[in-house]
Amino acid sequence: MAISDMPMLSALRTKMQWHQERQRVLADNVSNSDTPGFKPRDLVEPKFDKIGGPAAGGPMGALPMMKAGGTNIIPTGTSTFGANNRGAYETRPSANAVNLEDEMMKVSANQMDYAAATSLYTRSLGLLKTAIGKR
Repeated sequence: MAISDMPMLSALRTKMQWHQERQRVLADNVSNSDTPGFKPRDLVEPKFDKIGGPAAGGPMGALPMMKAGGTNIIPTGTSTFGANNRGAYETRPSANAVNLEDEMMKVSANQMDYAAATSLYTRSLGLLKTAIGKR
């Protein structure tokens, strides 16, 4: 088994990719905060407990991504994460529903979670290198 095929590292990579994509979506929300009629978007966090994920106690297979209401964000690249288009917004007279305070809180939380996932990934690789004597 290659190191890249290990379930824990695969889950961490997926989590980091999700945080990168979420950062792009949140940045888009902030940049469109003055666009009339714009509604903010967010991504649904991937669930790792389906199809034998860590919460199910089995070996992890392909990680399914959850969709919110069957709608997807129109990707500029290739995104495999579902959109979370919640319904209730405070809308300004211009029909814009972006709350900069909420968006910046999400950006900050996303940055901290990405840093934690990156740290776990790096430390996991370090432990594996130590175990096989490559350090």
